[in-house]
Amino acid sequence: QVQLVESGGGLVQPGGSLRLSCAASGFTFSTYWMYWVRQAPGTGLEWVSRINPDGDITYYADSVKGRFTISRDNAKNMLYLQMNSLKSEDTAVYYCAKPKIAWFSTPVVRALSDFGSWGQGTQVTVSS
Repeated sequence: QVQLVESGGGLVQPGGSLRLSCAASGFTFSTYWMYWVRQAPGTGLEWVSRINPDGDITYYADSVKGRFTISRDNAKNMLYLQMNSLKSEDTAVYYCAKPKIAWFSTPVVRALSDFGSWGQGTQVTVSS
């Protein structure tokens, strides 16, 4: 029922930009906080950013603050992550995810299973 489909990943050079998209369906998108998280080989899941249902409150991990911008279009059930000034350490599989319940952000982010749903992920590779 719930589906989250990421797209927009690819290979980009350091300093470059990429825009990720997440198409959501099967739930009332506009009532959920939405997340971007990522996982690099040999590392645990890292929270990247989250945005509230109305799209007017955002938070970012220190590692991406000032470089990444999360946004959403509730009319289109779409979540986005604009990534600028990309670094090699941004290389990872990026997932969009929703919490288990509406209106509230998920209390902890340690694994994808902490979320209610997540997508298949999209690979972002930053390399020269």
